[in-house]
Amino acid sequence: MIVNIRENDFSRIDLNLLTVLLVLYREGSVSRAAQKLFLGQPAVSGALARLRVMFDDPLFVRSANGMDPTPRAHALVRELTPLMENMQQVLFRQPQFSPASSQHSFRLGITDWVESWLMPPLFELLHQHAPGITLNVVATDPFQDGDALEQDRIDLAISVADGAAQGLRRQVLAVMGYKTFWHPAQWQPRLPLTLEAYTRGEHLLVSYRDANSSIIDRQLALLGHRRRVRYTTPHFATLPLMLQRTPTFATVPDGLEPSWRQHFGLCASELPLEIAKFEVAMLWHRRREQEPALQWLRSSLVQLLAQ
Repeated sequence: MIVNIRENDFSRIDLNLLTVLLVLYREGSVSRAAQKLFLGQPAVSGALARLRVMFDDPLFVRSANGMDPTPRAHALVRELTPLMENMQQVLFRQPQFSPASSQHSFRLGITDWVESWLMPPLFELLHQHAPGITLNVVATDPFQDGDALEQDRIDLAISVADGAAQGLRRQVLAVMGYKTFWHPAQWQPRLPLTLEAYTRGEHLLVSYRDANSSIIDRQLALLGHRRRVRYTTPHFATLPLMLQRTPTFATVPDGLEPSWRQHFGLCASELPLEIAKFEVAMLWHRRREQEPALQWLRSSLVQLLAQ
């Protein structure tokens, strides 16, 4: 926070004059300073006259060797040189981000199924190539990610919500469908899974808003069918454990299939009805569009999924 700057003090200062002062000090000659600055000698002489008024000091006096600086000029150049160098870097140096040495921390807004699908390979990548970077996962409602980004509670969201609110940027990472899972020790429905078998079974449902139905139930209703939902939860993590213990179905994003098969011994099938695929996308606020660290993270996610 800037608290000690008196704006009115700067109203009479032209930073170009300070550049002229530094070059005059270095060159010791109005003509040579004019050449370095690509200005005419009258323009440099006029700038020196304004500097003398500004600082109430001659600043330079003629001598056999050219223009000798006064003690006031020496003091000004000694103080101004590092300030002007710092200003030049702030204004013109592009911010840099080095993942190998950075200690940056990212806050990611994601649901638990996206975390289990995406975070293990991402964290492996960071462990190998960005050992100082920290990931802080925040459990979010995909329909509230825009508010979290607007309020700067997260840096990046991985969301299944359609579109992006005003002020947000969106980039699709993957397009997914759904698979229906069950445990073979509990039951073994005939394959391919039929609509009759699907609706006859009992179902586990993930719902973010306390609903006991989903797009699948709406599609079933259009076909004149319905299924029985025995359990609803906002979390995916418990579903494989429940499938291991009960003869039930769970229909979830197909990106979970490899890990659910490997770690929980589950079986999976295509749905016996047409359900539109959905997009998994990154969301970020446009005010952070050019932030190097966030650019690197977004690029890393795109490259990771491209593999």
